Amino acid sequence: MSVRKRALRPIGDPYVVQEAPGVTVRDRLKGLTHGDEAVLRLVGAHLGSLAASNLAQYCRAGQEHTSRTWALRKRELTARSSSRWAGALTKSTHDQYALARRSQLAYRDTLTDGIRMLRRRLSLPLGAKGTRGNPGGYRSQAEWFHKSRRLHILEARLSAVEADLAVGRVRVVRGGRKLARNRHHLVAAGLTEAQWRERWESARWFLRADGEAGKKFGNDTIRVTPNGEVSIKLPTPLARMANAPRGRYLLSAQVAFRHRGQEWADRVALHQAVAYEIHFDAVRGRWYLTASWKRPTVQVGSIASVRAEGLIGVDTNADHFAAYQLDVHGNPVGNPHRFPCDLTGPASLRDAQLRHSLSQLLRRASGLGVTAIAIEDLDFS
Repeated sequence: MSVRKRALRPIGDPYVVQEAPGVTVRDRLKGLTHGDEAVLRLVGAHLGSLAASNLAQYCRAGQEHTSRTWALRKRELTARSSSRWAGALTKSTHDQYALARRSQLAYRDTLTDGIRMLRRRLSLPLGAKGTRGNPGGYRSQAEWFHKSRRLHILEARLSAVEADLAVGRVRVVRGGRKLARNRHHLVAAGLTEAQWRERWESARWFLRADGEAGKKFGNDTIRVTPNGEVSIKLPTPLARMANAPRGRYLLSAQVAFRHRGQEWADRVALHQAVAYEIHFDAVRGRWYLTASWKRPTVQVGSIASVRAEGLIGVDTNADHFAAYQLDVHGNPVGNPHRFPCDLTGPASLRDAQLRHSLSQLLRRASGLGVTAIAIEDLDFS
């Protein structure tokens, strides 16, 4: 009796991955005075309240979003902040709404797939075998009963999601849904009410400004000079607290980006756009400044040129990366190297393990003098 074998997945043509177009660097704001922190807290809280009210208006509007309503909301925000802060606030609101909308669609698809699978398995006899990679019926009457209840729950959730999608309603929690839930479980979260309140308020602050090409040092709202001096354009209601000309507040701290610092300095010197965000880590009690910008698209090299300069081939596994140095013909040279990564435990620990393993792999590639890493593009669709 012949056994029917499943067809192997086809191997696609190799390609060179495009370099990441975005860059983000961060440095700590050291040496802030109590007055500096007080001003940052006031500005963040004021702009955060504007961001919350603007997001609420945007969500209540549903699908009725036009350029006219955008202009009206921006005009209202300008009177209570400034034109540049208003532009950053409206853009952030639009991005949050769009992200929530995409998450809604993904959640709907997940529910639809789950309902389809439950209906199929519930329709099969108990203990029925699976066919062609599809699972069979449930093993017992008790399991069938619990899964039927699960089906009704998912159908109710799907109906609610479809109703929200029909009217353009999204559900966004500024500050994070997880942190909002911790308020009702302070003991389990290991927090006091004061600690939770500080984290909640800082997470809802808004201290983010988009870059502006052609403006002085690439950003007129949060300005960082080439020598690291940081100043902020204060909103109109807080302009009385300015300690620099034209309603600006100059911080005592200075920044020095060590990672890609020269690239940042070149952009600032040429007045190219750089976006900044000031963030307060309530757990550590530290202030940080994050700079980000977009690099021009660069044409990547061909596969032949990459192979000619040497590369490392990497095989991804459940608990490790296996790396081999390859010659120009793709043959292994020398002994393989294994980079373990423990992917058990919480997500933060898994991310740290991945970063550690990838850092070891990059150091290995730099030590060998190769210019590229070849990795399999797994397709689970």
